[in-house]
Amino acid sequence: MSSFKTITILLLLATMLISCRNKREEKSNAVKPGKEEMADLNRYFVQKDRERIQNYIERKGLQMKESPTGLWYGIMKEGKGSNFSEGERVVFDYDCSLLDGTDCYSSEDTGPKEVILGHSEMEEGLNQGIRLLKPGGEAIFIIPPFLAYGLLGDRKKIPPRAVLVYKVYNLSLK
Repeated sequence: MSSFKTITILLLLATMLISCRNKREEKSNAVKPGKEEMADLNRYFVQKDRERIQNYIERKGLQMKESPTGLWYGIMKEGKGSNFSEGERVVFDYDCSLLDGTDCYSSEDTGPKEVILGHSEMEEGLNQGIRLLKPGGEAIFIIPPFLAYGLLGDRKKIPPRAVLVYKVYNLSLK
């Protein structure tokens, strides 16, 4: 009886090993998308995000423009002086939410944001948007994922591939 159990166990182990090896071979033979397929997928996501942003703008009745990079902006208050530029230290209040209205961050919770344009870690879309403004200006920026936190989100309050809505105000040089 003991040799029967040993043979049975050996047969089971052999079957499991063969099964695992076949699965590994199947995975290694899987076709991976090439550069062209990835570029097509990226274009698809950018177009879908653009459609979602346009629907949001239409639903909210906002007057927005699209920059050549894909940032959507609406300047609510012009401000005075010259536009902010590279290397300037800018302080501002803000509200950041998702397209569905979910609040993410705000200066009310975290205090005013202080950045050095072009040198601080912040969303590229926000960096571009601030440069469109002057001290005292106010604006709404709608930032697609590729100009915000991309595929991963911020791993806190902003989910993967999120479109962000920033309202910025009380801008000043520091």
